[in-house]
Amino acid sequence: MDEMTKDSDNMLVDGYRRKIDYLRISITDRCNLRCVYCMPAEGIDLIKSANILRYEEIIRLVRIAARRGVSKVRVTGGEPLVRKGIIDFLSELNSIEGVNDLSLTTNGVLLAKMAGELAASGLKRVNVSLDSLKPDRFEKMTRGDNLGDVLNGLKAAEGAGLSPVKINMVVIKDFNEDEIIDFARMSIDNPYHVRFIEYMPFDTEAGWQKDKCISAAEIKNICSEVAPLVPVSDTKGGAGPARRFKYAHAKGEIGLISPVSDHFCGSCNRLRLTADGKLRTCLFSDKEIDVRTSLRDGSEDSVIEKILFQAAIEKPERHYINENVFKRCSRTMSLIGG
Repeated sequence: MDEMTKDSDNMLVDGYRRKIDYLRISITDRCNLRCVYCMPAEGIDLIKSANILRYEEIIRLVRIAARRGVSKVRVTGGEPLVRKGIIDFLSELNSIEGVNDLSLTTNGVLLAKMAGELAASGLKRVNVSLDSLKPDRFEKMTRGDNLGDVLNGLKAAEGAGLSPVKINMVVIKDFNEDEIIDFARMSIDNPYHVRFIEYMPFDTEAGWQKDKCISAAEIKNICSEVAPLVPVSDTKGGAGPARRFKYAHAKGEIGLISPVSDHFCGSCNRLRLTADGKLRTCLFSDKEIDVRTSLRDGSEDSVIEKILFQAAIEKPERHYINENVFKRCSRTMSLIGG
């Protein structure tokens, strides 16, 4: 314990000796889609504007976190591209000493229009959430008819140098599992990193059912029907929790993310910041630590640092999705940040 305490004097280290160097930041709970696994059709009770962190408050927090070892930052929402001023905000984030990996998760609807500016701001790459390539199914899943915009956004992001472009597909049994091969084939002729994500339990209108979850192992077997998969061992592109593979001679690759069937909690290196200024210690926990109050009441940087260290120490060892003690999050994904 003494050694861990000594390390944490300089770097964010949790109670299980995991180095915390990754901060995922939600900048809004607003979104221009209504994905079925993210929010109900009528939308959600939006956070009051006064309670949303201002850009300058987020920048201050990241500066402090960067001094304590955070080097990787991902901007999320809701849909982050709907918030005004995001280009200047990203430029300022990119200028923070110590931050060397700046990325963004988006639904891709506005990406074609903004890809050039995003790249110029210093953004390194984007993850695009896309769960169907069929227009009618895309509309049913997202309650929007923007598939063409998203596909154009993928091309624009690649052209702007936001590389690698990652496509995140949440696989849901009896809904879009028949498109796994179509998505996998996208990695052959395009330099996309297609990532298949197991369907996770969040408190949405439809409710999560475990039997709707297809395991990463099953997804891999389906992808292998196209051709044998070769493991990818290098770390270029910030793979994170994905187990990476590719087809021989393919331009892109495939990633399998298994939070349900085979969790990767032992290597978790992140904290999450909600749009209303709460630090979340785990995606699947309702444990939140308020940092907004201290950012607004004139507190010294040392106070903010203590809150960051508190959040790190309070990170749980793991989640318990597959056990009886597991309790689904009370917040929807749109309120937590993707």
